[in-house]
Amino acid sequence: MKILKKILIIIAVLIAIPLIAALFIKNDYATEREITINRPKQDVFSYIKQLKNQPNYSKWAMADPNAKMTFTGTDGTVGFVSAWDSKKVGKGEQQITGITEGSRMDLGLHFIKPMDGRANAYFTTDAISPTQTKVKWGLSGKMNYPMNFMLVVMNMDKMMGDDLATGLTNLKGILEK
Repeated sequence: MKILKKILIIIAVLIAIPLIAALFIKNDYATEREITINRPKQDVFSYIKQLKNQPNYSKWAMADPNAKMTFTGTDGTVGFVSAWDSKKVGKGEQQITGITEGSRMDLGLHFIKPMDGRANAYFTTDAISPTQTKVKWGLSGKMNYPMNFMLVVMNMDKMMGDDLATGLTNLKGILEK
């Protein structure tokens, strides 16, 4: 009986430690990557703001070419929704929540499966010269308690940032053809 009691105490402590630690761990994350594309700013922005173009460059969209995609609204305008349902990358949707024509697009992301979650993303375009554009792609979100404990072992900047960088490299390849 004493051994069982000790085992239960050890298990309780092992469970309690991460739960207590999660109370003091940040719950937000953000990452951003950028690339220079040898095309005029308006050409780049016009391509980016069309969410139906994302399967051509986004690492996540390219991960499952058989994903079921649905679209609601007018692409390239505030309120447009692009939704996906995939066995490989889960289920979710993104909505254009803001556009500053020619320079910024904001997106609201809702991940439904495998875990429910929300995040925000954005693209910005800045002219470096008449024929060169700096593009930034950023992503930010929060992980609620106690899941925020995962931020201790997950390097979200590297994990998500590497995927953003891959997408930007793909975008550069498309637009510079």
